[in-house]
Amino acid sequence: MNQLRVTEIFYSLQGESRTVGLPTVFVRLTGCPLRCVYCDTAYAFTGGQKMSINEIVAEVGTYHPGYVTVTGGEPLAQRGCLVLLDALVEKGYEVSLETSGALDVSDINPKVVKVLDLKTPSSGEESRNLYRNLDYLDRKDQLKFVIMNEADYQWAKAKMEEYGLSDRCEVLFSPAMGAQDPAELADKILRDRLPVRFQVQLHKILWGDTPGR
Repeated sequence: MNQLRVTEIFYSLQGESRTVGLPTVFVRLTGCPLRCVYCDTAYAFTGGQKMSINEIVAEVGTYHPGYVTVTGGEPLAQRGCLVLLDALVEKGYEVSLETSGALDVSDINPKVVKVLDLKTPSSGEESRNLYRNLDYLDRKDQLKFVIMNEADYQWAKAKMEEYGLSDRCEVLFSPAMGAQDPAELADKILRDRLPVRFQVQLHKILWGDTPGR
């Protein structure tokens, strides 16, 4: 648990979530048990290099960041992820975790901002959603829906109502690049007066699918 397999550590602008546009250090852990059809980080499924928690924290520190995001793959697939999150919090960083929501989030450090991706039907991984994770979301956390089509949009709206999601945390609707027209999704949100944050992936607009950006 004192070692993790790491695909990359890099400094960039946050492309999503509430801190979009802010300089952030990303720690991308290797491995993921899901295979979403729109995945843009398949290169993180395998490989990577083993690093100790201390080595990771030391490399993060070289960038003198205010914000740190632990992502993947699926970072919680490695048990040591929780130890890493604790270590980063202890350093005084604003720490966020990007997770699929398919793995238990109950033991995550309460100071960490959880950005949980509830899988829509078109992702191919809807059945992996662990709905009890919703009980561990609070106002600092964010719940993301990646929308590929009208069916996903209607499904996401239904889940918002079923679980009272806008009362739990901030809700994000994100168009799947190349599948859902962003303007069309934005118009639907406005039409239906949804209490959600519309977001596009800023890093893709700036740099495309370049790893480490």
